[in-house]
Amino acid sequence: MPDKKKVVLAYSGGLDTSVAIPWISEKYGYEVIALTIDLGGQEKLLDVKTRAINAGAIAAYVVDARETFVEEFVFPALQAGAIYEDEYPLATALGRPLIARSLVNVAKKEGADAVAHGCTGKGNDQVRFDVAVAALAPDFKIIAPAREWGMSRDQELAYANGKGLGLNFKKESLYSIDENLWGRSIEAGVLEDPWIEPPEEAFAWTKQISETPDKPTYLEIEFEQGIPISIDGFPMNGVNLIDSLHNLAGDNGVGRIDHVENRLIGIKSREVYESPAAVVLNIAHRALETLTLGKDQTRMKEMIASEYADVVYNGLWYTAHKENLDAYVRSTQVYVTGTVRLKLYKGNCIVVGRKSSYSIYSYDLATYDSTDQFDHKAAEGFIKIYGLPVRTQSRIHKRMLK
Repeated sequence: MPDKKKVVLAYSGGLDTSVAIPWISEKYGYEVIALTIDLGGQEKLLDVKTRAINAGAIAAYVVDARETFVEEFVFPALQAGAIYEDEYPLATALGRPLIARSLVNVAKKEGADAVAHGCTGKGNDQVRFDVAVAALAPDFKIIAPAREWGMSRDQELAYANGKGLGLNFKKESLYSIDENLWGRSIEAGVLEDPWIEPPEEAFAWTKQISETPDKPTYLEIEFEQGIPISIDGFPMNGVNLIDSLHNLAGDNGVGRIDHVENRLIGIKSREVYESPAAVVLNIAHRALETLTLGKDQTRMKEMIASEYADVVYNGLWYTAHKENLDAYVRSTQVYVTGTVRLKLYKGNCIVVGRKSSYSIYSYDLATYDSTDQFDHKAAEGFIKIYGLPVRTQSRIHKRMLK
């Protein structure tokens, strides 16, 4: 008999993807290989392989991709200044293309011709997975059970019990949550009403203001070509640096975001995020750029940042357009090297100092004291030429109106 076809499933260990294993086998006749990608920020994944096997997977893999996630996805987005609609640091959106790439790589290694994920038909992630897979393996079949089966949670539990999966799931959370080391997203439940203040129980990474220290926390972050490399003079790799900032900022209540965003599929969604490290690093990086980029560079980069954020959010990571944006961003970061001093206090992250050996800020030109080197007399001629078109148009038009 010919070997059964195989599919690699992005497996979280939750109810949806656990039920998806027997459901895919039953409906499509595929043998299921479960793949779990550790992007940090999640609960320990100690029993995820066992859960997958118990649900019927023929094999289960857990891959620690935290370092890859930071170096190839998070830091390029940080260099770009990519924040969707000026609010969302794109934590979940940045993780999806890495998971999709991992699915494709394992599928090819295992001789599978299909991949699967647990996304519903209402969110952005289905687009991010499907489009990324289409770019990397255009001939692969993509299976999305939650878009097809139409089961409620109770029906899923009944299905799992009927299959004798022996899966013990905790009481259903009040919220839908996704986490990685760059951020935590919280939606559904009472958060679906944009008028209601997010309950404190929704947050897990950031302290409420009343519990934060009464004295500010100061820290210094050093960057090299737009990449953070140390905190307070202590060199760290990307994962450890983000983890350290996660704790420092979270303890000071920094990193809460309440955003009504425009989803790719055409609806508005109220999203609550916790991104302590992402908020701090984006603020610090932007502050250093104000020293090292010229006016025209800064304005163009703001436009590129917005476009880059849209590309990430809309699932277009593996595109020529994104590669072109990367080339521009990298060219802007050559001199973004230096140190930023920050104050974390009562939910705020405030820049209080910045320095760089490549700074194009000149004290001698900016100062008003006796060391001032600016040629004040030159301003008169500059203003005369600069204002020439204004005076010309005003003179002619006013004469014509008489």
